[in-house]
Amino acid sequence: MQEFENKHVYDLEERTFQFAKAVRLLIKNLPRTLANIEDAKQLVKSSGSNGANYIEANEALSPKDFLMRVKISRKEVKESVYWLRLIHETNEFDTDLEIVGLMNEAGELLKIFSAIIN
Repeated sequence: MQEFENKHVYDLEERTFQFAKAVRLLIKNLPRTLANIEDAKQLVKSSGSNGANYIEANEALSPKDFLMRVKISRKEVKESVYWLRLIHETNEFDTDLEIVGLMNEAGELLKIFSAIIN
């Protein structure tokens, strides 16, 4: 597995896409257990949803609509952090670099969405 690196991508739509892509690549390497399958489904949904909602925010019809979509993005990132943590703590990895990198990126995205909201 490779370590996830955000190479200073400032386009938030692209950054959220890269996050969702990296999550999917991580999941491909997880052992196929019932718990991992269910946790992975949830993680796939939340990691993709934060970017999709941000794209919708950029097409918002009003400032109120924009704020609501960004709040949904933030909520989905929080959910991604939860699923990443659960997967991290219930599996053994040859190296923790990739999943820890994803958890760090989720934390950064959370800060960015919170800053936009505030």
